[in-house]
Amino acid sequence: MHRELSAHLSLNVTSPATLAFELAASRQVAAHESLRITLDGSPVQAQEIPDHHGTRLHVVHAEVGRLVLDYSASVEGRAAPVTSDEADLLRYLRPSRYCESDTLGPTAYAEFRGLQGYDLLAAVSSWVGSHLSYVPGSSLPTDGAVQTLLARKGVCRDYAHLVIALLRALDVPARLVSVYAPGLSPMDFHAVAEANLDGQWYVVDATTLAPRTSLVRIATGRDASDTAFLNVHHGYADLDELKVTAVVDALPDDDVRDLVTLG
Repeated sequence: MHRELSAHLSLNVTSPATLAFELAASRQVAAHESLRITLDGSPVQAQEIPDHHGTRLHVVHAEVGRLVLDYSASVEGRAAPVTSDEADLLRYLRPSRYCESDTLGPTAYAEFRGLQGYDLLAAVSSWVGSHLSYVPGSSLPTDGAVQTLLARKGVCRDYAHLVIALLRALDVPARLVSVYAPGLSPMDFHAVAEANLDGQWYVVDATTLAPRTSLVRIATGRDASDTAFLNVHHGYADLDELKVTAVVDALPDDDVRDLVTLG
């Protein structure tokens, strides 16, 4: 499997700011890549900082001006599965900023009591997919799983947050992964859930918008607060332009009944 990825961002920095980007393929991914950042046409150096599960942050201290980032990568084959230790498994059972598993516990028990393993993952994915409508622009960046369920609509991160919250409420470790997603339309960064069964992480994507076997891991964390493609600190910057591409040499089929690891 051969995949070509790219991201183009243009920002207007109006006050000196620290910009933290999470858009490079994970360290576990075998990729030939390039990253170029300029400010008003002049090259800017980014500091690469490793984070959990192969996540890479690229941090830029930017002065006022127009900052442009271009990233591209060629990915051959599939990455080895990401493992977790006991601390990780406990971390991904806890409620988090956007995944209020404690609040959604009664809902999870009422809907899925008695289900385990694969049957539980399939049931939660199907339930979330059938109870939500995918509506671009329908949710706010501050919305969590509870608000998503009440609104009955959202985008990929909202679907993933609700899946994660329901699974955690049922004592299944679950986390959010940002990905490049060949086959996604319209093209953008994508978010999916990963659930742990018997020590292995499996992709759960209630949107069913892209084949799971073609996804490329970017960042992994508790929820979108850990995986946002851009965070702005100590200043101000407006995102003017975002273009993402992800293509694969042959778009695979995706049988929702299969357990799939992220590669």
